[in-house]
Amino acid sequence: MPVTDLAPPAPPHPSRGAALSAALRRASPALLGFAAVRLLGLAALAVWGLAAGSSPHHLLAERWDSLWYTRVAVLGYGYEVALPNGDVHSNLAFFPLLPWLERGLAAVSPLAHQDAGLLVAWLASLFAAWGIFAVADLLYGRRAGVLAAVVWAVLPVGIVQSMAYSESLFTALAAWALYAVLTGRWPAAGLLAALAGLTRPVGAAVVAAVWAGALLRVRAGERSAGMLAGVLLAPLGAAGYVLWVGGHTGEGLLGYLDVQAGWGNGFDGGWAFARFIGGRLASPAFLAGVGLIAGVVLVLWLYGRCVRDRQPLPLLVYCGIVVALALCASGYFGSKPRLLLPAFPLLLPVAVALARWRTRRAAAVLGAAAVLSAVYGAFWLNGSGPP
Repeated sequence: MPVTDLAPPAPPHPSRGAALSAALRRASPALLGFAAVRLLGLAALAVWGLAAGSSPHHLLAERWDSLWYTRVAVLGYGYEVALPNGDVHSNLAFFPLLPWLERGLAAVSPLAHQDAGLLVAWLASLFAAWGIFAVADLLYGRRAGVLAAVVWAVLPVGIVQSMAYSESLFTALAAWALYAVLTGRWPAAGLLAALAGLTRPVGAAVVAAVWAGALLRVRAGERSAGMLAGVLLAPLGAAGYVLWVGGHTGEGLLGYLDVQAGWGNGFDGGWAFARFIGGRLASPAFLAGVGLIAGVVLVLWLYGRCVRDRQPLPLLVYCGIVVALALCASGYFGSKPRLLLPAFPLLLPVAVALARWRTRRAAAVLGAAAVLSAVYGAFWLNGSGPP
């Protein structure tokens, strides 16, 4: 047979290791930028601690929610605190994935449970930044992806990404689940959504995003066993934990809602938050009320911009639910900025706008934002209330 009749050899299929290495190289500027901002925040917290006599380790790993997660890891579920007003704070309010990881890591390493939680959060924050980069890179290109990861790092409440809280873990799972949906990796999307549902109550937003993406593909005529597997897997984490709590408390499907009610949490459409803002406007804290209104308007404007920019439906569904649950919850008003932390699609219009700027100008703006975020984070954690 003449040589000209031979088919050209097929290009070698890259191994998973090679593909992962290439993806990591592509994301490396985003990860380095994110890590630099987070290290700056930790340095500011350390300096503030020296001046104020506070312990950064205590603030990051042994206070507020991190303490509750550690108790779940050490003692299991069933611990509760009765308050003088009759409310009961039960550790059933805290979803189990982070405590499971703390317990597992502490069992195979010399780390204490709280330090295991801190390590999980730090690693998860890097994976979250990588996932945010991957989504933005897929939609808008590498430069926008790098900037999206850094913008997420410089948020005023970015210090939470370095705490033994579940926000970083949840955001990592959510971002990669959304990436899996956008690239048609349905079993992975379903598994990640299930894990997100074991991490925070807002895991329902990831489930809804997977279902929305699948519905779009079905309407376009695409059906597959992998898609069905992803759709069925997605709700298992959240549904499984909520049903377990219902069985544990004997209250059935309403058991988890009763647990949250004991913490003063619920969904009232934002009425309690509106009254909270109104109280600030009618008090000497008037400027704080104005700032809260400005913050809500900014969040809603950014979401509107996401809609106008025609972000993919799974992102809009996910982000819309995260924003709605954060703004319309009836308790812990000081924690609302933290609850919005996983709503990273809000930042994509900002990253796209910054990508059009000259590098020096964008770097200067983000550098200034990083310094302000670091100082505010140190001030915030040394305050009286939980973040």
